[in-house]
Amino acid sequence: MNVEKKVISSLNKCYSMTELRYQGEHRFLVAAEKHDPCYLFAEDGTQLETVWTEPGGVMTMTQVPGTDGQFLATHKFYSPNDSAEAKIVIATPRGTNNWEIRTLCDAPFVHRFGILNRNGVNYLLVCCLKSSHEYKNDWRFPGACYGAVLPDDLSGFNWEHQLPLTKLKDGMLKNHGYSAVQMDGHDAAVIGCEEGTFLFAPPETPNGDWEIKQLCAVPASDSVLLDFDGDGQLELGCISPFHGASLTIYHLDEHGNYVPQWKYDRPESETEMIHATWAGSLLGKPTWVVGWRKGTKNTIAITWADGAYQTQLIDQNTGCANVLHFVSKDGRDVIVGTNREIDEVALYTITE
Repeated sequence: MNVEKKVISSLNKCYSMTELRYQGEHRFLVAAEKHDPCYLFAEDGTQLETVWTEPGGVMTMTQVPGTDGQFLATHKFYSPNDSAEAKIVIATPRGTNNWEIRTLCDAPFVHRFGILNRNGVNYLLVCCLKSSHEYKNDWRFPGACYGAVLPDDLSGFNWEHQLPLTKLKDGMLKNHGYSAVQMDGHDAAVIGCEEGTFLFAPPETPNGDWEIKQLCAVPASDSVLLDFDGDGQLELGCISPFHGASLTIYHLDEHGNYVPQWKYDRPESETEMIHATWAGSLLGKPTWVVGWRKGTKNTIAITWADGAYQTQLIDQNTGCANVLHFVSKDGRDVIVGTNREIDEVALYTITE
């Protein structure tokens, strides 16, 4: 695996990213964790527009399906200790450097969310890190997950008329992790918290019940499902515990239980605060890209080859917070990393 790096921006505490289909072109967005901007980039890393300059606090962004550039984003989640005013907003392009920002719903302590489709209906899944706090590092109030049918037309929502959310599951301490997965022909989400890893699937019909299944009881900061070894079974990759230093892959045993199969063998003093995570196909192989924000601050790729798990270095001493993967229009694998600890947005072209 060859890695060609290109620094495309300097953005204070850069954090969240998403792909965006806009004006017939493939773009991507990068936003900051603190009171800083959100930028729109071309596929090659050219900065095109400033979507907003503040308030920041952006943990998650995702495009509204079927729209030309409209997307949802969290605002005002600045840290686990400063996110009581967090919300999800709707960003709609009105012209160059002119984006309308409206409230979709207040969601205190919202850290991750996603849009899941099942049987042609879009659902919003909202994951809140905690439910309250009274002092710094107060974890006495577990978080929860909420759901809603997401209407095709969001023009009627604002701070006075918000999308109502329904609580799906509570008692989720340090509800941090979210990754998307395809299960049985529809979208689902893998959620990581102190109580373990859970699989959330939207209902078959809008009036139905969400399907929630616990996959593992080990505390997880983030988890992914991916068939690394090609045996037809999804392995479970877990970062644990919350903002932790342990990187483990679990395999299904004959009883359908996830048991440890592989653990990253570097000293955990080198892998503190593992945070960046993406799982999918890279160079045609199932790959888990992972980065950590302390210790060596490396970003690595994990694959299966020759009957064992292999790791390859993508970058080092950068402290990556999140990674985004896409295949460019010329067919090349690209990873974008928000290297938060050095305020650097980097584009990595990956080739054989």
